[in-house]
Amino acid sequence: MRLRAPMGLSGLSTWIPPERQSAREAVALGLIEEETAGELGYDRLPVADLSAPEMAVLAGRAALEAAGEGPTGLVLHSWMHYQGHDLWSAPHYIADRLGLGDALPLGIQQVCNGGAAAVETAIARLLAEPALGRALVTTADRFAEPGFDRWRGDYGIAYGDGATALVVHPLDRDTGAESGTESGTGEGAGGSADLTLYAIATVAAPALERMHRGGDPFSAAARSISSRVDMRRTKKAFLAAEGMEAFTRASGDRLRRVVRTCLADAGLDAADPRLRYVVMPRLGRKTIDLAYRPALSELTPAEILATGRDTGHLGAGDAAAGLAELHHDKMLEPGERALVISAGAGFTWSCLLVGKA
Repeated sequence: MRLRAPMGLSGLSTWIPPERQSAREAVALGLIEEETAGELGYDRLPVADLSAPEMAVLAGRAALEAAGEGPTGLVLHSWMHYQGHDLWSAPHYIADRLGLGDALPLGIQQVCNGGAAAVETAIARLLAEPALGRALVTTADRFAEPGFDRWRGDYGIAYGDGATALVVHPLDRDTGAESGTESGTGEGAGGSADLTLYAIATVAAPALERMHRGGDPFSAAARSISSRVDMRRTKKAFLAAEGMEAFTRASGDRLRRVVRTCLADAGLDAADPRLRYVVMPRLGRKTIDLAYRPALSELTPAEILATGRDTGHLGAGDAAAGLAELHHDKMLEPGERALVISAGAGFTWSCLLVGKA
């Protein structure tokens, strides 16, 4: 998405439950093989007692408090896994618990890429309807037994519980973006930001959807084929039918394309010294080293950051957690930029170019 003016990202918050299960403990309990744990490279995974929407409320409240007062006309919530009820709207619950009774709640279900998709959707709505003011974007996932095996439910990834939240809004004129009465935003919708979003791009490879469907027939109810979410089984079926080359070729092509598009939309050269970092999704170490690092190293000399060693993959929340880490760890100086990569089943890839104004 080529932005007509940069957007602000404020209140960047990540809520991670205090309880952790270490990789060492998981190996001792027989939850994962020692060799596989080493390939994943996670030190520990957070394990929640709260439901995903309850965690989203905690992250959302922190984001709103940090972002300050302002009209919030949208609440977008994204998730990967079960939200605690079978036929129910988690976004409405989150909006109600946060006292945003006049906001429009929307659910964004794009699997692991959902957080980035929600930010992109929020921008489109805010540009189309400036009177909305700003948008709260939350993500939350809880990968609990008996329906999900966080350590062995997938290849190359282990899953941690947690939530993220951020506020998307236009920027004031003195930050270089449109705001005020000329852009139609309400009072308090602009202001400064934790990070400035300069561009966001998304590409897809729908032919890869079978990676998470495999050879399974369509079923009438959740987990009626398997008592657990089993992505290993469906990926095995895809690879047996299509071969690994079909996935690696499409994945590498889309990854390069989304990064090039994002940089081009922002008018930034990949070798620009202002581009300091490329933040990875919170995938396992071997997956990053094989599927991401080589392609990205060809495109830019910026430092590649593999994060999430103490969180695991946060479902729909990887991109927002990466943004929060950039901000809270003060990794960017004024004028510097970073790319944040997001990816999800389907498959879809997003890239966000952010910086300090």
